[in-house]
Amino acid sequence: MKRSFGMVALAGLLSLPVAASATAAEIRLICSNALHSVMVELGPQFEKATGHKLIVTYGSTGPLKEQIDKGAAFDLTILGPAAIDDLIKQGKAAAATRVEVARSGMGVAIRKGAPKPDLGSTDAFKRALLNAKSIAYSDTGLTGTYIKGLVQRLGIADELKSKVVNGRGAETVGQGKAELGITQISEILPVAGAELAGPLPPELQSYTVFPAAVATAAQQTDAAKDLLKFLGSPEAAKVIRSHGLEPRG
Repeated sequence: MKRSFGMVALAGLLSLPVAASATAAEIRLICSNALHSVMVELGPQFEKATGHKLIVTYGSTGPLKEQIDKGAAFDLTILGPAAIDDLIKQGKAAAATRVEVARSGMGVAIRKGAPKPDLGSTDAFKRALLNAKSIAYSDTGLTGTYIKGLVQRLGIADELKSKVVNGRGAETVGQGKAELGITQISEILPVAGAELAGPLPPELQSYTVFPAAVATAAQQTDAAKDLLKFLGSPEAAKVIRSHGLEPRG
């Protein structure tokens, strides 16, 4: 665990008794991949402080939202804003519990140790994509939706068509299956075999806010709210920053 702090301190942050295990709950969390590395670190800390257990399903926002639409049960979910807002509109998530957890920018992944391309301007970014032998991004994720529109606007969609590999950007690069990967920066940093070449140029950057909301049909409403409170704590904010995201507030 990269960061740890006392059980008593965490319990104080959460306004929960240390002996929370007497009412321990299993919290079903459906969570975007952008928060995966954050929850891998924070999850055990939350469990230790409260006695609750997290059962987490990770994935891209689109497929996860489809699972919920088809009836997947959850207590808390962290997804892209459009997905959360639609769940609220459908009555599957409680509007009063909606809170922004973090904001994430996009970056370019390269094979660890490979030369870093110039990404400092729109023209440099275009050259990097045109010069790459292959480019990976998830076709069903928020990144893929944005990048497909971006390369159309840049006028290079046809030239890149044969180079695109559908897959998680950083992992595909780390496995040697693509030269460049485009994804959320937080999804690049923890991947073995890959490293961050840099963020997208400022004029092309797209930040995604990741809100959370408690399910209206949650079996563990109070425990899910405890988790939301914890994710908004100062100590959680430090961990969120260390994984390449910006905490809410």
